[in-house]
Amino acid sequence: MTIRIGEVVAVHGVKITLRIDDDSSKEVLFYDGERFKGVSIREYVLIQRGFRDLVCIVEGEHLDESRIDSSNGKSVYIRRVDVRPIGYFDGESFQHGIKYLPMIRDPAFLASERRVTAIFDRGLITDDFTIGRMLKEDIPISLPWKRLFNGHIGIFGNTGSGKSNTLAKLYTVLFDRKLAIVAQKSRFVVLDFNGEYVGDQFTAADQKAIYRLSTRGGQPGLSGDRFPLRADEFWELETLSLLFQATTNTQRPFLNRLIEGRKRYLNAPNALTNFAKTSFRRAFCAGSPKSATLDLMRTVARELNNEPLIAYLKEVSWHSTQQKFFIPGQNIWFEADGSSYDHHVGPLVDQFDAANLDHFAQLTLRVHLQLIRDLVSGYVQFEHIQPLLKRVEASLIQLRCVLDVGEDSATQRPLTIVSFRRCSNEIKKVLPLLLAKQYYNGHKDAVGTPPDRTVHLIIDEAHNILSDQSSRESENWKDYRLELFEEIVKEGRKFGVFVTVSSQRPADISPTIVSQLHNFFIHRLINDRDLALVDNTITTLDAVSRGLIPGLAQGCCVVTGTAFDIPMVLQVDRLEKAKQPNSDDVDLEALWAGTA
Repeated sequence: MTIRIGEVVAVHGVKITLRIDDDSSKEVLFYDGERFKGVSIREYVLIQRGFRDLVCIVEGEHLDESRIDSSNGKSVYIRRVDVRPIGYFDGESFQHGIKYLPMIRDPAFLASERRVTAIFDRGLITDDFTIGRMLKEDIPISLPWKRLFNGHIGIFGNTGSGKSNTLAKLYTVLFDRKLAIVAQKSRFVVLDFNGEYVGDQFTAADQKAIYRLSTRGGQPGLSGDRFPLRADEFWELETLSLLFQATTNTQRPFLNRLIEGRKRYLNAPNALTNFAKTSFRRAFCAGSPKSATLDLMRTVARELNNEPLIAYLKEVSWHSTQQKFFIPGQNIWFEADGSSYDHHVGPLVDQFDAANLDHFAQLTLRVHLQLIRDLVSGYVQFEHIQPLLKRVEASLIQLRCVLDVGEDSATQRPLTIVSFRRCSNEIKKVLPLLLAKQYYNGHKDAVGTPPDRTVHLIIDEAHNILSDQSSRESENWKDYRLELFEEIVKEGRKFGVFVTVSSQRPADISPTIVSQLHNFFIHRLINDRDLALVDNTITTLDAVSRGLIPGLAQGCCVVTGTAFDIPMVLQVDRLEKAKQPNSDDVDLEALWAGTA
């Protein structure tokens, strides 16, 4: 049983006009034990066409002043409502899409709360994946979690709109309800730029690993964790070229020779030690030695803590006329036959031991040794490579604080949270790229077709690394960064890699990335560029829902995408205090009163 409210008086394609009875304007009605919402914008009505009920959403209302009815001796204007069909009920089952259209004089009825729930739940209520209630209808809705997490997700909203709570709520419910089935098959990685999720968020402590990274390692109490980066990801040409901003024509080929040389003798015993020894002999005994190699050899001696050699190299000088190394006052000249080298320097160099160096020290050592060899061979000019040496030295100071390069020792727990709150801006640009690259490449190489497990990369404050507007970095670096993440969102789905993007400035994110997202939770946005992006990119968003975005209350969002048949406006439940993200506004009254 239901309540008749009027009839169809006009059909213009998918724009349908109803003549509405006067008594249908009440906000809530009860009939035969069921609750109904009255006719208003964004409410749902049913039009009976044969044995089917067509479902329509109310988009507009007006009075027909050209026609007036008389009621109890009073003139009453005819009330008309514009509606748009979105689907139909076949029995009790809702089918989305326009298959049938009404005819004039077809009766219109209010939709009961039970019917409205069926429109959105689509039989999913048994899954009980609920993060909130529909704003206008005030009914809980279970989200289609299987389709939702099988695609890329965008969560957008201005500061204070509740997007962080939505992100936390979405994954908290996932871990609360589905942990047993996802823990063995999926890994979730949160890139947390502001340290909002390093507490009790998402799931229990024994199910997650938290890395609090910090580039302030020299300051008491601020030393952080170090994230495990696989050696093969570190010793990779693209990685090193971008870390140290290597130029294309000279510095990048130099790094390629360094990497290939390491790879060629990777399994040979004492490979790096022998490389250092042969490099020193080549520098001293070359037919045409180079003066620049002397300072490089002194640096290598210091890196290997060879004190006797450090002291001896201080005595060595370069004779500009003879173009040879010599020791003033001792008549010692280092000739190509190697006799002086074997007698004076060789025994000291034989004490080299590079076996226990970490990967950062190995890189520094290899850069200097490779440059020694390239200078002797005439492959490079010193002034072309020297800027690269300085960038390597400066960057490694910070990278040592946040990375542990070696075997893949990362935890196998379902959830990994990486906080960049105490990292420098340079590390915030570089490290998320390296982590995403490691997870993506490692997963892509390991899974079959179809993939038997998944990786979910969750990027909070994504405009920090997905922006194409940044002017603080080189164009090569920015292009590579965007190309990698664009590849992940475009190709990752087929390998089981899914991205969740959260940002307060979606217009700053690469349009290519936004266009590849499948499902959206859109909180309040008031900037024209952000609204234009939403308008032009999200094809599943209707005009009525789009018009609500600038005025949404805190915690309220428009939900739309491929997992949802029609957009809906959801009031997301607020998490309990202990599980809320660390993003609350400052209570100035309590702070200034001294009670905070």
